[in-house]
Amino acid sequence: MILNFSSEIEDCTQQWTFPRNNFDFIHMRGLVGSIQDWDSLFRNAYETLKPGGWVQSYEPSPEWETDDDTIPADSALKQWGRLFIEGGRKLGRSFTVVADGTQRNAMERAGFVGIDEFDVKQPIGKWPADAALRERGEFVRVTLERDAEGLLLFIADLLGWRKEEVVAFLAQFRREVRSGRYHAFYRNKVVWGRKPG
Repeated sequence: MILNFSSEIEDCTQQWTFPRNNFDFIHMRGLVGSIQDWDSLFRNAYETLKPGGWVQSYEPSPEWETDDDTIPADSALKQWGRLFIEGGRKLGRSFTVVADGTQRNAMERAGFVGIDEFDVKQPIGKWPADAALRERGEFVRVTLERDAEGLLLFIADLLGWRKEEVVAFLAQFRREVRSGRYHAFYRNKVVWGRKPG
């Protein structure tokens, strides 16, 4: 049971307005592609945490992997991550936070201690044998099929794609996600650390 819990939301890319030494726990999630300065983000978290307080960062990789080489190099699934990485370069915001170890490194530079991390493999589709993973994979598949356009449009526009290119790519992408032939997953990186105290 959680007692004395409240949720606070603020634009974390701006100067934080919370008092110093204010929070016991800060959870950050899904900021990949939004943050220009991860060091500043974790310095702000450090300053607003009470001594002994914890920060947790949960970020996805845009690159999809497979353990059995079922994703062809020329597939829309493989191209997906590269598009976001390229768009992120143009924006000055990294989409390779997981691959680069950005969360841990920025936490260390901010002064956090007791840092630990783990990867969560998130399957896409119903290919896993494990029932719980298969269910999670189906949720992701449905989300991607229904919202792929919303996820891609900003990046595609940034990269100069014409409407016809976006429509063709998304049709191929949805076919691949729906097919079940590709045993794709992406990694979520969960990293947490403590402010000394």
